[in-house]
Amino acid sequence: MAWDEWEQLKAQAAEGQSAHMQLNQLDGGGGYSPMPSKTGDLKVGQDDLVKIGGAAHHLYNQLWDKARTAVPSSDSAAADLSKQGFGLGAGLQHVSNRWDEQLRSLMDACAQISNHLQVTKTIHANDEHYIQRQMSSIDALDAGFDERVGAPGEKNPVYGQKDKSQKKD
Repeated sequence: MAWDEWEQLKAQAAEGQSAHMQLNQLDGGGGYSPMPSKTGDLKVGQDDLVKIGGAAHHLYNQLWDKARTAVPSSDSAAADLSKQGFGLGAGLQHVSNRWDEQLRSLMDACAQISNHLQVTKTIHANDEHYIQRQMSSIDALDAGFDERVGAPGEKNPVYGQKDKSQKKD
């Protein structure tokens, strides 16, 4: 491909992108957004969380047992090379140190995943129950203040019926 041809293709691509810009989002003009219960909620069962947490814990153990085997021998070789005056010893030590840092970072991430997933379901269930309790108390309070819950002209049944045997003074 000639240089001129390449420049022409680049110019055509740039024109095509600027002339036909399109946003990938919903029109902001008061569109209807359905509730999650209508479209499907994200649902995760405790069994799913246990499996994921178990896999993260297993990976952590495998990393500890198998990925660290090269560190002691690499450190030993780096020290031996450095004592003999080879510049390669410092480079090997640097690689060994970086490997150990990255391995520890990955192991920490696995531990966090494992620990987090063990408690996630319980925490969210407690939050859900708290929200339901708050909402039901608001409904009860609202029913007590609304005088027109029943048919027009009728009192709210929340207050109960007046005893007709009592006389007004």
